This record gives sequence, C-alpha cells and structure tokens, in this order.
Amino acid sequence: MSFKFEDLRVWNLAIDLSAEISVLIKAFPPEEKFVLSTQMQRAADSVALNIAEGSPGQSNPEFKKFLGDSIRSGIEVVSCLYLGKKREIITETDFARFYKSYEDLTIKTQALRNSI
Repeated sequence: MSFKFEDLRVWNLAIDLSAEISVLIKAFPPEEKFVLSTQMQRAADSVALNIAEGSPGQSNPEFKKFLGDSIRSGIEVVSCLYLGKKREIITETDFARFYKSYEDLTIKTQALRNSI
C-alpha cells in the first residue's frame, strides 16, 4: 500500500531534515534535553507530520491548511536554531546549513500550497 504523501518531495525532505535534527540535538548539553532539544525535535517532526496528515482524501482547502501548519513548524525550527546559536550550542556552520535547508523546504512547501 502506498500513501499519497510518500510521493511528495517536500515530505521526503522534511523526513530527512527531521532525522538530521535528531543527530544535531544529540550533541546538546544535558540541561537542554527537556528544553530546546525537545521543542526543536517536535517542530521538525511536525513539518513532515502535517504534510502527511493533510494529504489523504482531504479537500484542497484542508490540505492547504495543513501545508500552512507545516510551514509554520519549519519556521519554529528556524527560531530554535537562533536560540541554539545564541546559547552557543549550535555552531555557525550548523546554523547556516539548517537555516538554508529549512528556507528551501519552506519555499518548496509554499510552491506546493500555491499549486493546489
């Protein structure tokens, strides 16, 4: 059985980025375990989860709503990146790489939403 979202490029990108966020936050200090790391992972997961949840059998307006939620979750990850950089637990290199990745994902998700 195949689900509609599995063929969406934005969903696949979101899944990959969520896995990369998991690796990033493993290096966070223990005091961030239930603070920034948890929030960041949940937001990263939410990007893909909203795309998946909105895709099967939903009306176009409903799917657009879920894509909007996905975009907002990606922006939440970016905000977490800023917090991590400010707290000196995310390097400038990692910040720049993830920032660019989420910027690209947001653009692609907005394009999908606009095409519906």
